[in-house]
Amino acid sequence: MRVLIAADETPARERLKRLLDGIEDVQVLGEAADGLQAVELIEREQPDLVLLDIQMPGLDGFGVIEALEKPPPIVFVTAYDEYAIRAFEVNALDYLLKPISHERLEKAIHRAHEAQAEGQDLTSRLAPLLESLASQGHYLTRLAVRDGNLICVLDADEVDWIGVENEQTVVHVGSEAYFIRRTLADLEARLDSARFFRVHRSAIVNLNRVKEIVPWFKGSHKLRLTTGEEVELSRAQARLLRKMLNW
Repeated sequence: MRVLIAADETPARERLKRLLDGIEDVQVLGEAADGLQAVELIEREQPDLVLLDIQMPGLDGFGVIEALEKPPPIVFVTAYDEYAIRAFEVNALDYLLKPISHERLEKAIHRAHEAQAEGQDLTSRLAPLLESLASQGHYLTRLAVRDGNLICVLDADEVDWIGVENEQTVVHVGSEAYFIRRTLADLEARLDSARFFRVHRSAIVNLNRVKEIVPWFKGSHKLRLTTGEEVELSRAQARLLRKMLNW
């Protein structure tokens, strides 16, 4: 089994490597010290399993999953207590609470071997996990976007608006535009709805970037952003926005 380790603390990565050395039929492909590096390594190496720390700089573990088009099987590594982890324990292959013992890690690897042998679709569990987190107010604070061959991490607060162009989702930040491997529906569910508003079927706007609401034709409107860009506001969504802004 080809395993990748993603954890920000060097001692934690070293301990996991030592523990994995004592488990038969396990090959450590590499290690990532932050979420962005984890995304790059996972896409390049295509591991059979990722030991993924939830709390990491840049992108946390959930952000890593969001950034991947096809996430591999995941075993979460976390310091969260058991009560906090109940929201997603059923959706991951397994989870490891720190400090991690050899016996507990071996059990997780054995479970991964069994699931792999049985051909279980482990990645399908991750979508309900992210939906569960969104319903509990665990919103995305960072987005992993594409800039050519590079992956960049943006703070959600930086985003002006998100649209769809040629069937691709594009994140607009100032004069820059970045592709992201997520649908608008996915992003709408995971971004803070108090700040990010679906203005019509092809766009989401950061309400903190709205400068003016401009009358258009036949009673419709556009939102003029602080960048000067204008984004169409559908009539149906205008009614919702009126209630939100008391306009």
